[in-house]
Amino acid sequence: MTDFQIAADTGDQIGEIPTWDEREQALYWIDLLTPRMHRLRPDTGELTTWETPELLSAFAMRESGGFIVATRTHLAFFEPRTGTFEPICRPEPEENENFLNDGRCDRQGRLWIGSGSLTMDKPTGFLHRFDPDGTLTTWASGITLSNSLMWSPDSAVMYFCDSMKKEFYAYDFDAESGAIANKRDFARADRFGIPDGSIVDVEGYLWNAEFDMTTDRTIGYVIRYAPSGRVDQMIELPTCRPTAVTFGGPNLETLYVVTSRYHMTDEELAKQPVSGALFALDAGTKGLVEPRFLG
Repeated sequence: MTDFQIAADTGDQIGEIPTWDEREQALYWIDLLTPRMHRLRPDTGELTTWETPELLSAFAMRESGGFIVATRTHLAFFEPRTGTFEPICRPEPEENENFLNDGRCDRQGRLWIGSGSLTMDKPTGFLHRFDPDGTLTTWASGITLSNSLMWSPDSAVMYFCDSMKKEFYAYDFDAESGAIANKRDFARADRFGIPDGSIVDVEGYLWNAEFDMTTDRTIGYVIRYAPSGRVDQMIELPTCRPTAVTFGGPNLETLYVVTSRYHMTDEELAKQPVSGALFALDAGTKGLVEPRFLG
């Protein structure tokens, strides 16, 4: 098992969207099933938690400060320090029984946000792009549960996965226009769980957290995929439910992993009590600066 530290024992139901703010030298993340956002300053160990006005599904830093966030149904601007919450738009019709799930900014400052079926068994989800000028464009449909939005270091390739299908895809990405094309299979997660959140390192390898729905196992894995889609490395952790990863620290050399204790019994938690905590480990490589929304 890889050497790791518990960076914060927050007991999250579903920790998600770990995001390193290189300006603050702090890590932000959310608990998907409780209305809260965390911030950790690793240099001092200071942990701050804010209650959010609604449950959040995703967020990204804004160039002007604060965050653009996705609730289950809406996009909004949010400033946790003041509690300011400004709804922007609803990407999908009210009668649509989907929820927004997983989003990230490309390096041109546009937010990409996916959705999924509430029951996670119907291909009713979409993939949207929200531009700083307020334009919303839908780029894909037929998705069961959107996840793992990421770009190659040169922004030539966009990665995406449908978690319930356990399939990763790659698209040609036009950085200037924000258009995607030439969808193709990238990898398939046929191992221990469903693919959840991802990050790409400076070498162009994609790291993915695999979430075990069953809790039959007491260990879980973060998988590193080569640009060819080949499995390059597997990191073992003492919880079956890692949910998402990112790189942080002064030189972006620390791999942070958020985890979940969703629907785990007392007996299951006794076997893996660190479920829901934030892990930190040395993955032997480094990450890239997280893009910000330009609106």
